[in-house]
Amino acid sequence: MSEYLPAFLSTDGILIGTIVPFLFVLTIVVFVHEMGHYLVGRWCGIGVNAFSIGFGPELIGFNDRRGTRWKLCAIPLGGYVKFVGDMNVTSKPEGGEADNLSPSERKVAFHTQPVWKRAATVVAGPLFNFLLTIAVFTVMFSAYGRYVMEPTVAEVRPGSPAAIAGIMPGDRFVSVDGSSVETFADVQRMVSGRGGDPITFVMMRDGKEVTVTAAPELAEQKDALGNAVKVAVIGVVNNEAMGQPRLINYSVGGAFVQAVTETGHIIERTGQFLKRFVVGREDKCQLGGPVKIADMAGKAAKLGFEWLVQLVALLSVGIGFLNLLPIPPLDGGHLAFYGVEAVIGRPVSERAMEVVYRVGMILVLAFMGFVFWNDLFGC
Repeated sequence: MSEYLPAFLSTDGILIGTIVPFLFVLTIVVFVHEMGHYLVGRWCGIGVNAFSIGFGPELIGFNDRRGTRWKLCAIPLGGYVKFVGDMNVTSKPEGGEADNLSPSERKVAFHTQPVWKRAATVVAGPLFNFLLTIAVFTVMFSAYGRYVMEPTVAEVRPGSPAAIAGIMPGDRFVSVDGSSVETFADVQRMVSGRGGDPITFVMMRDGKEVTVTAAPELAEQKDALGNAVKVAVIGVVNNEAMGQPRLINYSVGGAFVQAVTETGHIIERTGQFLKRFVVGREDKCQLGGPVKIADMAGKAAKLGFEWLVQLVALLSVGIGFLNLLPIPPLDGGHLAFYGVEAVIGRPVSERAMEVVYRVGMILVLAFMGFVFWNDLFGC
């Protein structure tokens, strides 16, 4: 047994090289998400029974002076905040518990609060995930700046969508589907998630604007962590001579603005991917679960701490976005119920809510099963 310990405990081993970075990344993202629920809930005067990182048996914990149980549990694949009243750990209504509340407990129970307080508490989790991403990007842009290249074409691959459309070396991108571009990265971002979609490009050629249409094709590439990913390309290449790379340095305020912009782009691309995925236009292998995240965390850790922090930012915005989908028991499902309640002036009936929760839980479990299958066998 002892001969296996060095490999297991070394930085290239599964414990230090993969499991520890994975737990670091996931714990931060989950903690920030649940802390959003907790802080806004407390600000709204809602009592909290438990704040947990992980599920299952409790490993360690303590009670604070307000009676909240803070704990770390054995299964580190999520977390929850359990409010006083009719909420269980999946935020599913439990009518029986509400009947047993004392008058003081009813005053701070979740279900007795105005709909706006419940909605604010629920939306705070994803919002804090987005704020975490913005904070990380702000620090990164402040510390390292951002390299950009001019949106100019140095080469056009023969037979590519760009060549067929008539794009030529020396052309400069002006806009993509009506959205102006300033850097070559802008063009890549606008194209990468739209395989097979006709896109209108306005090019500057010899001082005149030329409009062309090209449909990007999928190509397999390696990302910064060495993972094989499929992205849409039109077959143009930039280089140092044409792109004139330069470093943009930011003040803290400028870095914050750029961080908000970059976070918005990630949210937009995530929504675009899911919409295309639902209709079968995206590669299923681009979706992964805990195993894929652990693999990415291990690779990022080997590249350096700043890469691991960037992975935290990317995972955080993804978790925030997914939680806003209008599917119970996700946060977006609760917000949908509160929206209906605000319109009709009363809560959705328990029977209707129960049916929707069951369907939503089946969908969530099916999705989790799908990404686990992708992780282990599918891709």
